[in-house]
Amino acid sequence: MSGLIQYYVASSVDGFIADADDGIDWLLQFGFEAFQERYDAFLAGVGAVVMGSGTYAYLRRESPDSWGYEVPAWVLSSREQPTIPGADIRFASGAVPDLLDDIRASAGGRNVWVVGGGAVAAQFHAAGALDELHLTVMPVVLGAGTPLLPIGDGPTPPLALTRSEVVGPGAVGLVYGLTG
Repeated sequence: MSGLIQYYVASSVDGFIADADDGIDWLLQFGFEAFQERYDAFLAGVGAVVMGSGTYAYLRRESPDSWGYEVPAWVLSSREQPTIPGADIRFASGAVPDLLDDIRASAGGRNVWVVGGGAVAAQFHAAGALDELHLTVMPVVLGAGTPLLPIGDGPTPPLALTRSEVVGPGAVGLVYGLTG
């Protein structure tokens, strides 16, 4: 049995995951203590992570000498990237549908977390492979920035809300099902 492919992300009330300068200071101002238990519970089910080259570059800038994931990490990139000694990082440049079997296999039956960004999640959505959206809506309005899920083919059908909860100072956690 294969796990779910889940996009776990925080956004502003107006649907942005980064500000107009591609920054997340607006998110970091909240700290993570209030969200840690929810994050840990989510992470316990994850067997592999997937991210784009921008997210990978950000993580490398923030922690150049360490890697925060103990599971296989897939970085979708069309250019060569620096590696991290001892980390299981797999660089891939193919289309998401062509990579799905390998990504799922690397998760060992557990869930796959689409870490970021929105464009990567949109590729999984376009492939019909994004099962759940785990969204934490933070109490801030950005006005512009990187969209949560930049799909180009119009609105999705109504999403199925499967869970909601108040988390942290004024934030709301929502879980939506995206596939049949």
